[in-house]
Order: sequence, then structure tokens, then C-alpha cells
Amino acid sequence: MPFKPVVALVGRPNVGKSTLFNRLTRSRAALVADFSGLTRDRHYGEGRVGDYPFIAIDTGGFEPVAKDGILLEMARQTKQAIAESDVVIFLVDGRAGVNAHDHEIAALLRRSGQRRIILAVNKAEGMGMAATADFHELGLGQPRPISAAHGDGIVDLIELALRDLVDPEPEPGSDMDDAGEFDDAAEAAGEDGEDGDTPSQGKYQPLPADHRIKLAIVGRPNVGKSTLINTLLGEERVIAFDMPGTTRDAIEIEFERDGKRYTLIDTAGLRKRGKVFQAVEKFSVIKTLQAIEACNVVLLMLDAQTEISEQDAHIAGFVLETGRALVVAINKWDGLDADQRERIQREFERKLRFLSFARMHTISALKGAGVKALLKSVNAAHAAAFAKLSTPRLTRELQAAVEQQPPPRKGIFRPKMRYAHQGGQNPPLVIVHGNALDAVPDSYRRYLETRFRNAFDLGGTPLRIEFKSSHNPYAQDKDK
Repeated sequence: MPFKPVVALVGRPNVGKSTLFNRLTRSRAALVADFSGLTRDRHYGEGRVGDYPFIAIDTGGFEPVAKDGILLEMARQTKQAIAESDVVIFLVDGRAGVNAHDHEIAALLRRSGQRRIILAVNKAEGMGMAATADFHELGLGQPRPISAAHGDGIVDLIELALRDLVDPEPEPGSDMDDAGEFDDAAEAAGEDGEDGDTPSQGKYQPLPADHRIKLAIVGRPNVGKSTLINTLLGEERVIAFDMPGTTRDAIEIEFERDGKRYTLIDTAGLRKRGKVFQAVEKFSVIKTLQAIEACNVVLLMLDAQTEISEQDAHIAGFVLETGRALVVAINKWDGLDADQRERIQREFERKLRFLSFARMHTISALKGAGVKALLKSVNAAHAAAFAKLSTPRLTRELQAAVEQQPPPRKGIFRPKMRYAHQGGQNPPLVIVHGNALDAVPDSYRRYLETRFRNAFDLGGTPLRIEFKSSHNPYAQDKDK
């Protein structure tokens, strides 16, 4: 794989770093709004200019002289991004002009080592070279006028930043192209399933070897989501601060453990709808819901030192509605006595009983207790969500379930279930065919869910059952 240089975007708050990041990565991964300090953690994404790939890092508003609080944590994140980078793009605001913060950042960058520093003057559309005049005094070379919002000057900026750092990637279809190898493997995998199953036609192919488990960590504010991610990574990758609302964006982080590859998504805490006042928090809620829909597995974190709230149930309900595999972690367990632990477990079973399919763990994110077992359950839930269920086994289990407990009659008719097959993954979907299945009650649907879940070991993922009744050729004559 070609070397990918790392480009860090640095600057004081509200100069357009996230807008530039989104343009470079051709995404909307970073929150963008006219607010100071919207981005707080460092945010990674893959960018490309022509044939040249690179990794971009978006950072929070940088205040090098911050003494304490959230600004100090943001400054640490930015300094770490600078240390990881090969090139720093120092972004300034062409309409606001140079100020004292710009001078402080410039001085720190000059002391940061031999890495390349490019001074980019943003919001320069319609201003020409006049936008750059004041910024020569920063002593970082020729300022480059750009417009992150409109795309002006971006290609020239990145080509300058990457000069002499990268080699072009091979053309698609060449011997080095991974995509061609993957296509061949996919064709080879399209064989009959176990027990004489019908061909899958590419629908349930084995996951590629380099498949990453996308794990979204969700929960109310201040339950320890960022602390858990830092514990998993062994570094302060995201800001963990004892104040609700520290995380605002959904931050994606890649890591590997015991041969498994993961993409962790640290999300903002979800508050009750009535408490979401600021526009920034509304954006954060949207990003969190999008992260749940985009992931493979959700890790729902609860706080053992507070009661399980209605909001916890709302979050769990949304996860269930999207059909994502789920693992539950009750954090801060180490601070409870035996009576408190028993009370929390009873409360979980009472208020979140609809999550009976999910594995529940008690952990301490700060101390790392229980984290290894947590990842094992994440792996198991992911495997269950993408399990391939053979048609013969599903049909045999359906027939055994009906023999043990037939569906209840509706009037003089009893629904007849003939066979079942898999209709989808993540979550697994089982389609049952037969006659008069519109009359099957929800209680019998739940009975079948339990039978299929136990038969195929589908713990950790929701299971959906869809009934399809055969067409009655005499129905039209009967109506006449």
C-alpha cells in the first residue's frame, strides 16, 4: 500500500478547518456551523487530490496558552495532531485579519520541528491578494488564499503540501489493485450453502478478511464513552473531561486488537429532546443517530451511579428500531456496594427487558475492568448480525416449532407455515412462507424469534421475522 502522508489542519476557532476537512475528504464527517469551538477532538479522514492519497486531521480551535478546562484539553489534542503529521496547514481568517492568537500558533509551529508548514488564508473569495497582505508578518512563508466553502485554491494548496511526499497509487485494474482481487474472491464464494442451501447470488457472501467492525459507543452525557475509548486505545485519543457535553462530534477511530480490526465511533451524549436547546447540540444528536444507523454494533453505556432513566430507554429503543447488534455496558461498577449492584441489575431487567437479546457487562472504563470481555461480546454480536442462516435448517426449525406449539386459530382457520429462508443481514431477517399468515399474533412471532435465536446462536442482535402468505387462486371467484 502506498505511503499516505498525514496533513493536520490547525488554526484558531471558527476559521473554517472543518469545512476544509469535509472538502478534502469529500464527506460531511465533521460538524460545520457558525459557532466558535464546535470541533473539540481530532478527527481523521482519507483525502485524495488526483492520484495522490493522504490522511487529513481536523482539530479543534487552538489556543496554545490555555491554562485549564476544556480549552487545555483541546490544545493537547491539537498538539498531538501536529506531532503525528507530516504537513501542517495553518488556517487563518482572511476577513478577520491577523491577531494575537495567530502569532502564538505560528510561534508554536516554528518550534514543532522540521515538518512542512503551509499558511492558508481562508474566506478569501472576492478579495484577491489583498486577503493575504497582513499575514506575511507571521513569518511562515507565502500565504495562500483559498476558500474552503467554495473550493477556490484547494487543489493547488494540497499539491503544494504533498509535494515530494507521495507516489501515485496504481491505476484500477492493475496487478497491484486490491479491488480486482476482491472481485475474484467474491465470485469464488458464490457456491451452494450448507445442507444443500440454494445459491446465495452474492447476497450473503463471507465478509472480506479486512472487514472492520464499526462500533458506535452511545449513551447519555458523561457516562464514560470517551474514557472507554481512551482505555481501549491506550492513549488520550479523545477528550475525556468531567463535564457533560464534552464530545460534540461523532469521532471515528481505527484500531486493532487480537487480530480484529475495529472502527470506534465516539458519539455525543443524547439528552432528552426538551433539553436540546443549542443548535450545536441539535447537530450532535443528528450525528449520533447517523452513527447508530451506519455502524454494525452499538455499545450502549449506562451509568451505574445513576438510575436507568427514560432517556436510556429511548436510546435503546432507537438502536432496536434500526436493527443494530447491541452490547450493554454498565460503567462505574467499581464504586458500588453489593446492595447497589443488585438494585441496578433488577432495574435493568425491569426497565430494559426488551433488550433481553443483548449481552450485559459491568465495567470500569477508567480502570479497564471488564473491557476484554466486552470486546468478546462485540465480536459475537457482530458475527450474529452477519450470520448466514441456511434454508434447510431454518425450515426444519420452523417445522419443529410448529409441531411443538401450533399457531393459534383465527376463526375456523389455522395459519399454515410451510418453509422459511433468510431475507437479509444486520439484522438477520427470516421470511416465513405459508397460508393465512396475516392472522399470526405477535406473541407467536416472539416465540419463533426465540426458537431461531437459540437454534442459530444469535445472541447480541435483533432478529426480524416477516410472514408471506401464498396467493389464493380462488379468492377472486369467491368474491364474485
